[in-house]
Amino acid sequence: MRIVSGKLRGRNIATPSGRDTRPTSDQTRESLFNILSHAEWAPDLDGAIVADIFAGSGALGLEAISRGAEFCLFVETEPKARAAIRSNIEKMGLFGCTRLHRQDATKLRIAPGNLRGPFTHIFMDPPYHKGLWKPVLNKLNSLEMIAAESVIVLEVASDEDVDNSGYEILDERQWGAAKVLFLRTN
Repeated sequence: MRIVSGKLRGRNIATPSGRDTRPTSDQTRESLFNILSHAEWAPDLDGAIVADIFAGSGALGLEAISRGAEFCLFVETEPKARAAIRSNIEKMGLFGCTRLHRQDATKLRIAPGNLRGPFTHIFMDPPYHKGLWKPVLNKLNSLEMIAAESVIVLEVASDEDVDNSGYEILDERQWGAAKVLFLRTN
């Protein structure tokens, strides 16, 4: 895997070994970021404050930083995945614009002063068929960490039903076994 575009274009991304994570392919990431770059409803990535939750290798957050995001919070509990994210941050020299949390994403404790503002872009790739995305967004809402015009990029299984009450679906795409929803809070 590699960074597809931006200032870090072509840099290799370390991925965790094993089958506990499903790294988003280069082609899917490129398509996803092309949508974000051209959609009228998507906030600009330049200067964005990003969260990559259930981050795996951190590929989505790293791609966002490469394309101009100011800051990314990575949230991941799996030790091999955290090690891959830490390696990627170190290799790419991104210590000043990233943070890595090892907390359960549904129980996040984020002090607003530790970040640079509410998230403009939230990437979430939770384990399929477990519905973990909704409690995470509820937690971020309760912490007032979702910007008013933010976009939430949610990857779920292609056959997964999503109860989007409280969220507007801006766009929906399917790539292989994955369905990607672009959401905004109502």
